[in-house]
Amino acid sequence: MFRFNVYKSLNTIVKYNSKELFILNSCNYKLYNLSQIKYFKNLCNVDVVTNTLSSDFQQLRNFSINMSDTEDKKSELKKRLTPLQYHVTQEKGTERAYSGKFYKCTDAGTYSCVVCDIPLFNSDTKFESHCGWPAFNDVLDQGKVKLTKDTSNGMIRTEVTCSNCGAHLGHVFNDGPPPKRKRFCINSASLNFHPANETQEKPN
Repeated sequence: MFRFNVYKSLNTIVKYNSKELFILNSCNYKLYNLSQIKYFKNLCNVDVVTNTLSSDFQQLRNFSINMSDTEDKKSELKKRLTPLQYHVTQEKGTERAYSGKFYKCTDAGTYSCVVCDIPLFNSDTKFESHCGWPAFNDVLDQGKVKLTKDTSNGMIRTEVTCSNCGAHLGHVFNDGPPPKRKRFCINSASLNFHPANETQEKPN
């Protein structure tokens, strides 16, 4: 792991993702062994003021993340989203089958990401799959979603996330109707719905 020779006391101990991390402020130290830069940079942001910085530590600083910004974003989303919307989009949760408000929705319109409101699906591609969640056989634009292999829960699936904000939407399967043969199984909690006549009703 990492071995530090620290000449001043550690300033702060915080918990992040259930891991106890040390934030070093104004510490003079020598970095002896740094074999897991990528692992470390994903855990915390280290802000160090010191007279001598090794080349390895310079790399570490370039990889660091801003924990305060991350926590601010989480706090903002928790205020703006419902607990279920936050659980689904930010914690890769799944709403209970047949419980989503858009499962049986047949209105014409556009479905967008509940987090960033980017348009994702059109009602023309929505179909009844009897799976318990809204199902679409295509997306508005392939570039608006990101597909990632998901091996969680002992299954091999393809996760669907919003390419703009990274929100978890659901999964896609190859058992949909022709000609696409796709079934985008999407959580209602990850979506907003904009009726087709919404724009027409807005005053100029």
